[in-house]
Amino acid sequence: MPKTKSKPHPEISQVMIIDGCNNFPISWLNKQGYCEYSIYLENVKGIDVKPTRNMVVGTQEHTRLEMEFQKDAEPATFEEMLETSKTAELLSRELPVISSRYGIRGYIDEVWMTPDEFIIIDDKPGKRAFSSSINQVFGYCLAFQDMVKDERRIVGALRERGTDNIFWSAYFDGKAEQDIVSLINRVQNLLVGKTDFIPTNNPRKCRSCRLKIKCDKKARPGSL
Repeated sequence: MPKTKSKPHPEISQVMIIDGCNNFPISWLNKQGYCEYSIYLENVKGIDVKPTRNMVVGTQEHTRLEMEFQKDAEPATFEEMLETSKTAELLSRELPVISSRYGIRGYIDEVWMTPDEFIIIDDKPGKRAFSSSINQVFGYCLAFQDMVKDERRIVGALRERGTDNIFWSAYFDGKAEQDIVSLINRVQNLLVGKTDFIPTNNPRKCRSCRLKIKCDKKARPGSL
């Protein structure tokens, strides 16, 4: 893993200043696609609300899977795993990734490393491939690609939480890379005030949002 100099952002929670640049969690790419104003409320304005049931269940499931994985896992450095995977298939869970170049970081739920390709898996509740979920997994792909500097193909995949059901997958090609870099640049512009946070205009999203009680820009019924 690359060595970096980091410190917390003085005003925006969860943002780190790494190598002199803002660095945000890759999970924000999912939030941005759902409603980027929620990022403002929670991390800029500092509104604190309880996690949703889905968030709690997701954390519990991640912990369970990680504990099961660790029972039979053999310790190895990231570099050792990359080298071994050139001739054998490997599996890693909760793999940390960070890109100072793009200003993103996170933990990949699961990575399959094979001699031909890397498969980046993000676990989600349900079986619907929302564009915001695709944005998140492609963010992991970008950070992973930036770290490994390897010519093997990268595949992004979404899996139904608690199952082996991969319900969506796609190659992380040049078009996917271009699109996700553009989205990351938008979030970076939000963080420095070059762009305004835009709330969703979908009242269904507002109804299920855990920040709705404190939100001053809720979408009204019939606004779609």
